[in-house]
Amino acid sequence: MVVKACIFDLDGVLVDTARYHYLAWKRLAKEMGFDFTEEDNERLKGVSRMRSLEILLDIGKINVSEKQKLELAERKNSWYVEYISKMNESEILPGVNDFLNLLRKSDIKIAVASASKNAKIIIEKTGLGKYLDILVDGTQIQNAKPDPEIFLKASQLLGVKPENCVVFEDSIAGIKAAKAAGMKCIGVGDSEKLWMADKVIPDFLGVDLKVLDFEGGV
Repeated sequence: MVVKACIFDLDGVLVDTARYHYLAWKRLAKEMGFDFTEEDNERLKGVSRMRSLEILLDIGKINVSEKQKLELAERKNSWYVEYISKMNESEILPGVNDFLNLLRKSDIKIAVASASKNAKIIIEKTGLGKYLDILVDGTQIQNAKPDPEIFLKASQLLGVKPENCVVFEDSIAGIKAAKAAGMKCIGVGDSEKLWMADKVIPDFLGVDLKVLDFEGGV
C-alpha cells in the first residue's frame, strides 16, 4: 500500500491526557460514593463522554435521570478542562515530535481524529497544531468509535482514500473503527491489549517511516 496520510487519536497517543480523564472520572465517582480504578478506566478508552458516564454509573450501580446525566457529564468535563488548561508542550509523549517531523518532511498528511470535544484546547496548549493538516473532534461527528465515522471524515477532509490512510490508536474501540473504515491500524501501547491492530508499537521513541511499511514499501 502507498501511505499518503497518518491519522492519530489524541489522548494517550500523542499527549498524556488520559490521566486527566481518569482523575476527573475518579473525582466524580468519589462524589457519588464509590471507587473508580485504573482498571475500570480501561473500559472508557476511545468512547464518548456520555457512554463513559453510563459505564461509570453502571460500575457504581447508580441510576439517575437523563437530566442528571447531563449535569454529571458537564461537571466531569469542567474538571477535565481545568486540568488540561494547564498543559504545555512537555506533555507531548516521547518521540512524537520527531515522528511528526518525519511525516512532514515526507509529504505524508497528518490528521488528529479524537472523540474529545476538548481536542482544540489540547492542540493549542501543546503546540501540536503546527504539524496538522486537519483536526476532527467530537463536535464534528454523530457516532463515537467503534463507528468509523470519525476516521472516514478525516480521510474525506484530507482528500486521501481510506486505503491510503494509517491510523494510530491506543484503544480497542479505535482499532475497530479504523478497520471498519478500511484503514490499516497501528496500536500504541500494550501489544496484548491491542492485539487487533495490524502492528503495535510501545511508543514513538526511535520510530521511523519503516513502521508504515505493510507490504514492502511506504
